[in-house]
Amino acid sequence: MEHITFLVAVVIVTALAFDFTNGFHDTANAMATSIATGALRPKVAVTIAAILNFAGAFLSVKVAGTISGGIVNEKAGIHPSVIFAALAGAILWNLLTWLRGLPSSSSHALYGGLIGATVVGVGLHGVNFSVVVSKILIPAVASPIVAGLAAWGATKAAYLITRKAGEKTSTKGFKVGQMFSASLVSLAHGTNDAQKTMGIITLTLVSAGALPKHSLPPTWVIVSAGLAIAIGTYMGGWRIIRSMGKGLTDVQAPQGFAAETATTAVILTSSHMGYGLSTTQVVSGGIMGAGLGGPKAQVHWSMARRMVYTWGLTLPAAATVAGAAAFVADRGTWGVLLVGAALVLGSGSMWLISRRQPVTAGNVNEVTPVDVTPTASATAPSAVTTTVAA
Repeated sequence: MEHITFLVAVVIVTALAFDFTNGFHDTANAMATSIATGALRPKVAVTIAAILNFAGAFLSVKVAGTISGGIVNEKAGIHPSVIFAALAGAILWNLLTWLRGLPSSSSHALYGGLIGATVVGVGLHGVNFSVVVSKILIPAVASPIVAGLAAWGATKAAYLITRKAGEKTSTKGFKVGQMFSASLVSLAHGTNDAQKTMGIITLTLVSAGALPKHSLPPTWVIVSAGLAIAIGTYMGGWRIIRSMGKGLTDVQAPQGFAAETATTAVILTSSHMGYGLSTTQVVSGGIMGAGLGGPKAQVHWSMARRMVYTWGLTLPAAATVAGAAAFVADRGTWGVLLVGAALVLGSGSMWLISRRQPVTAGNVNEVTPVDVTPTASATAPSAVTTTVAA
């Protein structure tokens, strides 16, 4: 532990801060549909999600290995300052999309930050682009499509099987089912997403000489990453929960159950194979598939388009911010301090802005924001527009 310098300690703390933002940013992945259908009360939902996210962190370390020894070439001379810059870019993008209520990918923010900072701080040879393509880009395109098709089929089957049952009876049954399916999504999310911070911390320790190359995460890293994502999850990313629960489609209990079941299968399978996919994209694809599979075949395409645009921007945007941060941090101690100050100032500013129109457990299912500023137009804002504005 003599290799744990002050900078390494700062990077580890920053990595856990990213894990915290990942938790509240991605709470919607597991619980948005259950909260929207009334299957679970908001506070109960985030409590369950937090506990199972923590438990899921102990199920596998294959995704952590993809990050610590896959995306980045450990032999390229990665320094802790480069990893710090990567985390700064990822955190700022996470908070910006949370502020706008857009369910972007925390995973791709982290990958983009790591790639951008490594390219600037080390060079192109520091990134294993073959791994980026096979383990990140291909799953990014395929996973929401697979989840959407699976959820569409499951929704069709759910309505077909219960067509002779009364609506009240079937809805009640599916709400009970959602308690279990949403819990499985939470477990799967912890299995996939908590590992990403484990991989970052492990990479930091390897770069500092505290661990040998190709090491797996130590137990204390697994526990701390699991706790950080669990605490963030419990805080509840209510803005994104509102967008995913009410913004994409008017989800009903059978659709919510189908979407959650389909996405769980995709996430757990991908985690087992070491794919660092975006749980946000998988869940969003599942919700859209369930919406199209329902009786009204309804999806709010304006919201879907905004989400897809954000997905496309996430990796390059985080890479750009992290690359700039790496350039500054590489100047020396004053550069690291400047990046840290910018991170604190940017994060604090976005939190203060969010307080102007707070979204909480009490109003998360409202389709209109708490405070709407009148405009020159007398036309009432649509549900999709107000969801994003919140």
